[in-house]
Amino acid sequence: MKTAVEELSPTRVKLTVEVPFEELEPSLKAAYKKVAQQVRVPGFRPGKVPARIIEQRFGRAVVLEETLNDALPKLYGQAVDETDVFPVSQPQIEVTKLDDGKEVEFTAEVDIRPAFDIPDYEGIEVTVPSAEVTDADIDAQLDALRERFATLTGVDRPAQNRDFVVMDLSAAIDGEELEEQAASDVSYEVGAGSVLQGLDDNLLGMSAGEEKTFTTTLVGGEHADQEAEVTIKVKSVKEKVLPEPDDEFAQLASEFDTLEELRESIRAQVRRSKLIEQVTQAREKALEAVLERIDIPLPDSALNAEIDARKHNLEHQVAESGLSRDAFFRLYQTTEEERFGEFEENSKKALKTGFLLDKIVKKEEIGVAEQELTNFVVRRAMEIGVAPNTLAKHLAENDQLPLAMVEIAREKAKSVIGDAAKVVDENGNEVDLKAIYSELSADSEEQLKAVGDDLEADAAARAEAEESGS
Repeated sequence: MKTAVEELSPTRVKLTVEVPFEELEPSLKAAYKKVAQQVRVPGFRPGKVPARIIEQRFGRAVVLEETLNDALPKLYGQAVDETDVFPVSQPQIEVTKLDDGKEVEFTAEVDIRPAFDIPDYEGIEVTVPSAEVTDADIDAQLDALRERFATLTGVDRPAQNRDFVVMDLSAAIDGEELEEQAASDVSYEVGAGSVLQGLDDNLLGMSAGEEKTFTTTLVGGEHADQEAEVTIKVKSVKEKVLPEPDDEFAQLASEFDTLEELRESIRAQVRRSKLIEQVTQAREKALEAVLERIDIPLPDSALNAEIDARKHNLEHQVAESGLSRDAFFRLYQTTEEERFGEFEENSKKALKTGFLLDKIVKKEEIGVAEQELTNFVVRRAMEIGVAPNTLAKHLAENDQLPLAMVEIAREKAKSVIGDAAKVVDENGNEVDLKAIYSELSADSEEQLKAVGDDLEADAAARAEAEESGS
């Protein structure tokens, strides 16, 4: 077999493949066998019709067509393996010559991963947040913990932001009550941002026993996008009371006996989180800096596929929300056009990032150990709430383990870029990432793995947030 490569554009090539007919022999035999199973000829059992009878009855062309259907995908794959191209789309294959018994020639046009040079990423300067822990940081975490142990106490005053009200709701259009919109004894936090437009504004200042009617546009259900008269009747107002930050609270909310011990524990947690954020941002910003130094042409098919995947995910989100399309975008304070524009920009960035990281993986000869794959599967299984063995089986059966390995290798490539950077914090202090690794790991392989897991989990969360458009 002989293959010639013609560059049609920086992201598309045409392969011209010449194949001696004898290389089709296995596919030819398989074609006769398949046709023999499909046809019925008097005097012969199914599958036992001789080749000469098949040709006499149905013609040689039928067999040749079946032969090429079987052989061409394999031959195309072989041609790709023998050339220095990396396809990113399905090929457009055309048989250009068929000399029965002598030779077959076909062409395959396909989008490919573009060729580009990796710029030097050693010493790239990036700035990350400071890891200094302040009393305000500790107070914020302590207040969040107090929120978890807060109680609701009834108050005899008008409702304010962050108060909880218990209310009855009803709605009517042209005087006709809407059963689907009626609800009793609804507990709601004022200012939480209800999809029912105007609810928060009208609840402010209402006291127990008061009733109010306002006009709004419904966002879900049978009457979505129609104007309705909504009536709210407040039955009680409660304020959230946080426990006092003292030793008693420390004993209630933690394993510590004193508030000071709890604060020191929080300080260590915040310190760890800030160090992880420094590492994460060092990697992300170093990667951004490298991407800014190169222009990578993008294959149209790959870009369109990436955009379409994001649009499909958006359609799923809209359907799952139960809201009308207009209401969904109003809720997220955006428009369909703005979201589609974000999809295009994010898709371009995702493709460029993937191409760059894959090239660094190859350059640095980055591999994925079995334990790293296991850790990935366990962590992902915990995120989606399934057993690790169940997820591993699903990935294997759907041929997704290679994709998981690509994801792991790309994260490791990102760490290579970050570790090569010159990192300073926002106060101008030099940040030593290797020292951070040592501090976080505390000379423990298990804790070091946990650090890696935290970093990868953070990257996954960022990717999910980008995907959802948040």
